[in-house]
Amino acid sequence: MTLQTLILAAGQGTRMRSQLPKVLHQIAGRPLLAHVHRLASSLGDNAISVIYGHGGEQVLKTLGELPARWVEQKERLGTGHAVMQVADWIRDDATVLILYGDVPLLQQSTVQRLLHHAGEGSLGLLTITLDNPTGYGRIIRNGNGDVVSIVEEKDATPEQRTVREVNTGILAVRGGHLKRWLGRLTNDNAQKEYYLTDIIAMAVADGIYVDTTQPGEEAEVLGVNNRQQLAELERLFQARQACSLMEQGVTLRDPARFDLRGDIVQLGQDIEIDVNVILEGRIELGSGVKIGPNVWIRNASIAQGVEILANSVIEDAVIGADSRIGPFARIRPETRLSAHVHVGNFVEIKKAEVGEGSKINHLSYVGDARVGSGVNVGAGTITCNYDGANKHLTVIEDGAFIGSDTQLVAPVTVGRNATIGAGSTITKDTPADTLTLSRAKQINVEGWQRPVKKPKA
Repeated sequence: MTLQTLILAAGQGTRMRSQLPKVLHQIAGRPLLAHVHRLASSLGDNAISVIYGHGGEQVLKTLGELPARWVEQKERLGTGHAVMQVADWIRDDATVLILYGDVPLLQQSTVQRLLHHAGEGSLGLLTITLDNPTGYGRIIRNGNGDVVSIVEEKDATPEQRTVREVNTGILAVRGGHLKRWLGRLTNDNAQKEYYLTDIIAMAVADGIYVDTTQPGEEAEVLGVNNRQQLAELERLFQARQACSLMEQGVTLRDPARFDLRGDIVQLGQDIEIDVNVILEGRIELGSGVKIGPNVWIRNASIAQGVEILANSVIEDAVIGADSRIGPFARIRPETRLSAHVHVGNFVEIKKAEVGEGSKINHLSYVGDARVGSGVNVGAGTITCNYDGANKHLTVIEDGAFIGSDTQLVAPVTVGRNATIGAGSTITKDTPADTLTLSRAKQINVEGWQRPVKKPKA
């Protein structure tokens, strides 16, 4: 089967009250249109066309690199008119799938089932039965139960409005049939638009059977028209994500307070995730990982046995096995921690490599650094890596002990097994196996009186 997918994404979304085109608003950190494109791409060999309109420059700037034929609908005269914009590229022998750029939760299994209903003598139509069908086009059937037409609500009679089976707009049809019917569309309706739904009656008139199927759940076909609906779909999507993770053996302390805004590309066993955790981008989680509450992780590889304590931030980093992070730690981009590393509260690490078994436990900043194995960095230590114009490297070799409140002014190297006395400012390389101090002489002033406030007049 040759498949061509048309994604209709030209709507303005006035009810969003936003300068951003509706299809660029995000669910789980990804634009609505990107969700739909990902679904289309998952269907195998597929020629994808995106018909865009409002905010076209923004749409192309944001998503134009996605593989697709991008076609502008300069005048937005309805869904039928949108499909007309790509009629010349539709192959007669192709199965054409119609999707919508603001319907992000449709499942691959539903689409594949729909495609099986489309053939030379049939059109596949996705419908759904709603308790409250207000606002949707109604599916009109004859006495035999066969679909004969779709009537938009504004054009429906009072009797037709009582019908609860509605059109989702999602359909699959042979390309030759679709092009023939597009040529017959008119805008003789209340909205003066070219309705794609009118092709249903044309199919019936031509003896093409309209074969319907329904999604597994209503959420699959919900669209976004305002901020409330966007928020509702976010929670529905996140609930789906949480269920998937729990089915794979992850413990979520509260599935309703967890967000996955990316992809977990590697997932071990016996992982525990506490409340208000946000995972973004590309994530790897090894077996036995424990993530505390209020943790944000983006584009990170977390090896087995790692414990991340509350309120920690990890971004674009690699965390080695059996390490412990936090609480209140920040691991910034280009950081690589080896196994058994301890990073404690109010510690910030940036663009640094930290060797196995090293500890940076309290109130420290380590940036642009190479820290060896078995190093202990005392509280209040900072690497002074920036001179106002350039960044410089600090090297701390294996086994070094850095006393509290030390400033290492880069570029500088602390030798193997060296000890730096507390309160030192180190501006030159220090030798291995040596104690280095840099302190002013302590002075005790006897008889000194602490100042007191003068009495008020």
